[in-house]
Amino acid sequence: MLHSLNETDLFYPVTLGSLHLANRIAMAPLTRSRVGENGVPTVLHATYYAQRASAGLLISEATNISPQARGYGFTPGIWSEDQVVGWQQVTDAVHAAGGKIVCQLWHVGRFSHVSLLPGGQAPVAPSAVRAQGETFTATGFEEVSMPRALHTDEIPGLLGEYRLAARAAKRAGFDGVEVHSANSYLLDQFIRDSVNQRVDQYGGSVENRTRLTLEVVAAVVEEWQDSGRVGIRLSPTTPDAGNTPPDSDVMGTYGYLIQALNTFNLAYLHMVEGKTGGSRELPAGIDLGVLRRQFAGPYIANNGYTLEMAL
Repeated sequence: MLHSLNETDLFYPVTLGSLHLANRIAMAPLTRSRVGENGVPTVLHATYYAQRASAGLLISEATNISPQARGYGFTPGIWSEDQVVGWQQVTDAVHAAGGKIVCQLWHVGRFSHVSLLPGGQAPVAPSAVRAQGETFTATGFEEVSMPRALHTDEIPGLLGEYRLAARAAKRAGFDGVEVHSANSYLLDQFIRDSVNQRVDQYGGSVENRTRLTLEVVAAVVEEWQDSGRVGIRLSPTTPDAGNTPPDSDVMGTYGYLIQALNTFNLAYLHMVEGKTGGSRELPAGIDLGVLRRQFAGPYIANNGYTLEMAL
């Protein structure tokens, strides 16, 4: 007997903003480190993503928005014309296989190494606070480098890089973009008071620390001219590779941010529940269900899901 699908089935179609998906399964962004130093995707990427196109939505591996955004070797970019052409073969292959794919826009901030950045410059961060841990470079694993604090007058240029990347993703044929504001990379570094020690309009209060993420979302939405094709990823309790602690007030900080995001009418909120790739256990006093209910749009749940949990 054929099973009749209903809205509680994972294989029932769903609409996230302007994204009409064949089912309710999304492939999480997975860094593969399979490009050359030019950051240009190849036919291998097209094959890889097309093989997975039966998922309702593919979220691309984290994709650097600029040369300054890199933090790991052999990761793709989305700022040059060659990269656009490389990604075009990926999106063409996914669409030919009946799938949908969005590009995750990435800036690692302080978690980088001087050998990965133009001219051997220092990584940038909200504050000159060094991360702990190692990152993968062309010569193997290296301890991450000491960052410098972004100057306030550099923020417009950073927003311009997000605009350029969003525009490039659209030209490359992606169905949308996901703003990576998670995992204690640059945008999340600004959000967390454990990293952000600034005294300008991007530091101090929760309104100031979330300002950059909201400005990036606004810029990306303007470039796409369709907020229903823009999503965002958050991970309120995930440390970075150097075990950066969460914000001192996770519920207050991310609750404020999520409610502010509601004004954009985004396609979805993609939430890492617990520690990315690790335990789903949460620190005392943190209830992600409360944060989930504060978001007015569709919610993508991520981390350690079994079939039973997903159902």
